[in-house]
Formats: sequence, structure tokens, C-alpha cells
Amino acid sequence: MTQEQIARINELARLGRERPLTEAESEEQRVLRRRYIDEFKANVKSVLDHTYIQEPDGSKRPLRPRKP
Repeated sequence: MTQEQIARINELARLGRERPLTEAESEEQRVLRRRYIDEFKANVKSVLDHTYIQEPDGSKRPLRPRKP
């Protein structure tokens, strides 16, 4: 996500506090927020996929997702 897109999210948030957003502005805000959240989640997943746990004996094992 570019700095311009993040700035636009912030601009729309400011506008929304000052006045009701138009339908087009609301849709743009929704799309930009969704894209931001998806990229954030992908980044966190990437970090966790490359995280290893070091055991007391010195061996390393990859971090695995919990089972529900």
C-alpha cells in the first residue's frame, strides 16, 4: 500500500468526522481499508511463517498454527 493510499484513508476519515461521506467516498474508504487490512494480515503471516522457536537443547522448530 502506497503512502498516497494511506494518506487518502486518513483524509476520508477526517472528512467523515466533519460531514457525512458521499456514497462514492464511502465505497472508496471501504475498498482502501479492506486492502490495508489484507496487506497487514499478509505481512504478519509472512513474519510468523519465518519465525522459529529455539528449544532448550538448541534445536529450532518452525512456528505452527494452533488447531482450534
